[in-house]
Amino acid sequence: MDKQCFGIIDMGSNSIRFVVYEVNEDACFKEIQNLKVAARLSSYIDADGSMTEEGIVLIIDTMKQFEKAADVHTLTDTRAVATAAVRNAVNQEEIVRRINQNSRYTVEVLSDYQEAYYGYLAVTNSTMLTEGITIDIGGGSTEVTYFKDRELKQYHSFPFGAITLKKQFVEGDTPTEKEMKAIQSFIVHSYDSLSWLQEHQVPVIGIGGTARNLALVHQETTGYPLAGLHEYKMTYRDVKGVREDLWDMSNKKREKQDGLSKDRADIIVPAIVAIEELMAYAGKVDYIVSYRGLRDGIFYEYLLDNIAVTHFPNVIEESFYALRNQFHLDEKHHRDLSVLATYLIQELVKEGLIKELDDHERKLLRWAASVYYIGEQIHPEAKAQHSFYLLTNQAIDGLGHADRMAVAFIASFKSKSTLKQFASPYREWISKDDLKKYELMGSILKLCYALTISKQSLVTKIELDAIDQNQLRLLAMTTDTAFFEEFQANKYKKHLEKALDIQLIVEMKPEGGSEFE
Repeated sequence: MDKQCFGIIDMGSNSIRFVVYEVNEDACFKEIQNLKVAARLSSYIDADGSMTEEGIVLIIDTMKQFEKAADVHTLTDTRAVATAAVRNAVNQEEIVRRINQNSRYTVEVLSDYQEAYYGYLAVTNSTMLTEGITIDIGGGSTEVTYFKDRELKQYHSFPFGAITLKKQFVEGDTPTEKEMKAIQSFIVHSYDSLSWLQEHQVPVIGIGGTARNLALVHQETTGYPLAGLHEYKMTYRDVKGVREDLWDMSNKKREKQDGLSKDRADIIVPAIVAIEELMAYAGKVDYIVSYRGLRDGIFYEYLLDNIAVTHFPNVIEESFYALRNQFHLDEKHHRDLSVLATYLIQELVKEGLIKELDDHERKLLRWAASVYYIGEQIHPEAKAQHSFYLLTNQAIDGLGHADRMAVAFIASFKSKSTLKQFASPYREWISKDDLKKYELMGSILKLCYALTISKQSLVTKIELDAIDQNQLRLLAMTTDTAFFEEFQANKYKKHLEKALDIQLIVEMKPEGGSEFE
């Protein structure tokens, strides 16, 4: 597969976007362009339900600008879609005809099912969630779905969105108490029409600009240290708190609020109510934000259609593969590292030095091993610092924030003092026990990194033998002379010795006998 670029024009009710995804020869992808126009198409709908001439011209002018931007790329294909503002307009046919006459792209008006489906597809291909309720609040409609076992079970499109709620219920820039009660009553009544909403007490996953802004504001106000929105989790109390704080502000103050887009300042409060009431409806469940949305769902369909599936088999493994591909990591080297770490852990358990790792801990270690010292690709002199920065500042689809933080600490381990230094901004989010665990896992990986240092796969197995109470011999079975591995292991073993209060004697032994003499 040659490198390809796929363009998507998303004509939403609040904004119009042009996004370009690049897919490389290994089928790994990344977003390389994202342009936005805050068009607010829903505000150009007149009293009889038609889009005004001004609104149509705005779309055409925006499309022409996107065409210029598209010329920078060699696009394999481009798909232009329109959602609720165009779909619900009385003069939909005229709008589409005018756009198609004045643009190189043919616009496809998505049905409410398609809009809901692509949001669901984005969530289930970018998280490990197997069951949940999604909510995508656009400018003129709100799509809600229920999925289980990664399959879409229910969907519904409500004819209200962030812009239309504001337009219908709020006269000024901020709802009055009376207007707020009217919004809440209207939304609850709307949800009452769906019996299946109350049947499932599962996480609510937010999609779209409102969902992202809600989480961004919460991160800013709480001083959250980890970068990235995808899979950020909030409680019902958190969501209600953000809504109340923003409601208490004037529109001018909201426009200056960190984390909130200025163009959403006047419509964010009614939109958050829709999320808040849905969470309450489902039993005050957790809220999880999905950075991936409709555009990503369309892209996933395009990408996966080539292999005749709708979903990645394992989102996390796919994400780590893409990360290693992006930074050109040696797959075999990291596989060897993971294998040796497994051997070493088995031996440490056998000697009674550590407890058996649970399933989650084994996964953390495997993920960390797969990207250990990823920052070495930026600069080997500061590989620990670069590794920690990359992993705490780059979302890894399928991996929650707590697990991403854990992987960052383990995969960047240099020493106990450096670990404490990295942990300083995260004191409120991690415990001393967590740090001890990360030190142990990190020191295991660092020693195994030493035993794979030449990338020749010379060490094939590790065995431990107790010499006395605190002294052990580490026997590394080798296929040939492992000069560099032995030197580096003797240099790095001190970290595991400190973590377990033991003394290690490292010896290399050619394959042929695994028993200690």
